[in-house]
Amino acid sequence: MNIILIFFIAISLSMDAFSLSLAYGTNNILKKDINLLSVIVGIYHFVMPILGMLIGKFIECIIHFKSDYITLVIFAFIGFNMIIESFKNETDVKSLKLSEMILFGFAVSIDSFSVGIGINSISNNFLICSLIFSFTSFTFTYVGLILGNKLNKLIGKFATLIGGISLIILGIFFAK
Repeated sequence: MNIILIFFIAISLSMDAFSLSLAYGTNNILKKDINLLSVIVGIYHFVMPILGMLIGKFIECIIHFKSDYITLVIFAFIGFNMIIESFKNETDVKSLKLSEMILFGFAVSIDSFSVGIGINSISNNFLICSLIFSFTSFTFTYVGLILGNKLNKLIGKFATLIGGISLIILGIFFAK
């Protein structure tokens, strides 16, 4: 098992979670929601490679679609909601809905599913790989959300507007 390679893969899988968390964190999210969302993303990054390994090839043969389009729809949905929120005159800390967190976690972990398809070529210990992916994505998500909250305190609603637009652009970018 090449542990350095696994960490590089974990970091690359976590970069989208970080960038989207940075944008999403501009919503002035409650601390408990930051923790829960980070845990959800970590759980997804643990489960998705395993699911990819177990059923990925089967699904790929049956259903021919680009998972990038699912990511585009989810990011656009979240992004448009953030843009709408940026025009509201609320300064309260926002509580996230569990459904938003689950969609967010799913959207940033789709790439982990595809890595799971070929995880056996990287390592024969897929549980260690999944644990590393999980911990790394949890950490990157948490840091991104905290930095996004700090950015919101610095430049306010403008940060939320920029975050929403960024999510939509990233969704379009992933769908190419």
